[in-house]
Amino acid sequence: MKTPYKNIYNVLKLNRFIVLAVIICALLSSTFSVWMTFTTNKNALNSAFAINTDGSIIPLKLVTQKENFRVEALSHLELFHNYFYNIDASNYERNLEKALWLGNSTIDNLYRQKKAVGVYNRLLQYSLVQKVLSIDSRITENNDSYSFTTTTIFEINRGTIIDTYELISTGNLIMVDRNFPNNPHGLLITDYFENTLKKLNDEN
Repeated sequence: MKTPYKNIYNVLKLNRFIVLAVIICALLSSTFSVWMTFTTNKNALNSAFAINTDGSIIPLKLVTQKENFRVEALSHLELFHNYFYNIDASNYERNLEKALWLGNSTIDNLYRQKKAVGVYNRLLQYSLVQKVLSIDSRITENNDSYSFTTTTIFEINRGTIIDTYELISTGNLIMVDRNFPNNPHGLLITDYFENTLKKLNDEN
């Protein structure tokens, strides 16, 4: 008795169904993988993590992250201007060393320029006290880059005479790795420039 052969058309239909089913499953799997990758990447861009004071991890949204950046940027600028301009004969070396951690070579160049013209020698020679009275910074964002303008009011105590000055300085801010305690905010001042220095008044 001969074994009956299966209808060749039925076999081809079955094979075609299997191939189409495999292709559709592969396409669905690829689409799902691409969607998952896109979603994960989007969530990663819109989220960040910070360490709370108790050691717990806090998720931060991008908006909150930008708000925190502005707060940290203002604090960074205040820290720098205090270190760089709030100096006297006893602390100027220590303060200037701390200030240099907060900016790039433009800060170092300004420091060397002031040193070359004898600013710090006069500080020692006449026991001058340069005290910062107020720091007011304005930050501008433009295409993910940040620039600032800072108005610093400080006085120089010469013993019998106190002169008050207004300094307007400008520069940019970039994000770098945090380096505690040298650079706790993870920001670096670049293109720093002292635009104007104006004497406000004299006090005897």
